[in-house]
Amino acid sequence: MGGVPGHANLWIGCAGWTIPRAVAPAFSGEGAHLQRYARVLTGVEINTSFYRPHRPGTYAKWAAAAPGDFAFAVKVPKEITHARRLVGADAVMDRFLGEASALGERLGPLLVQLPPSLALDPTIAATFFAGLRRRFAGAIVCEPRHASWFDERGERLLRSFRVARVAADPAPVPAAARPGGWPGLVYHRLHGSPTMYRSAYAPAYLDALAARLRRHLRDRQAVWCIFDNTAEGAATADALALLTRLGGAR
Repeated sequence: MGGVPGHANLWIGCAGWTIPRAVAPAFSGEGAHLQRYARVLTGVEINTSFYRPHRPGTYAKWAAAAPGDFAFAVKVPKEITHARRLVGADAVMDRFLGEASALGERLGPLLVQLPPSLALDPTIAATFFAGLRRRFAGAIVCEPRHASWFDERGERLLRSFRVARVAADPAPVPAAARPGGWPGLVYHRLHGSPTMYRSAYAPAYLDALAARLRRHLRDRQAVWCIFDNTAEGAATADALALLTRLGGAR
């Protein structure tokens, strides 16, 4: 099993593998951006799959560029989550899984991010996750953003399909700040605060986050922490700072 050195069940990274100029010295050496990124950080979230399909050969190329302890989380296409709103998406899901499966052993969680307007309909949600589970036995994480998902009804549904719920910052409702759903996986998704996608996190926040991740690891949970505050390059610096706090520098 891969992960951060010293923490076999922990993956830290960003939404994408861009290397901002300000932190480029931390990613020295030969190779393309992904190769340099993957020598330092231990996971990445592929967001481009949300917007467009990638060929299986592209996923295979990415997998070949990364070391054995590196993993890719992959975001489920918006055609499934936002356009079709979880209904009638079997053919799209089959195509997506056929592509992403080319990551092989490097494939980590699938991320199902839901639109803020999508309220919990238990029948629709159960049908969707049952279909996804028939096709995919690996880790699945969901980021709902409508308040209706954050009561016991939503928790039971996610647990029944072994789907973890994202711990998000900023949180659209207070309960969204905490991990939920299936307890075997914890997935922190940090969008930047107070300005989403732009703000860097303060040292005190990263200290507290490192302490939370250590608690998750003591509970023998698999833990992912992805920084999505990429618009001005803060994500990569924050990921490096968190990695250092956890003593996991390669």
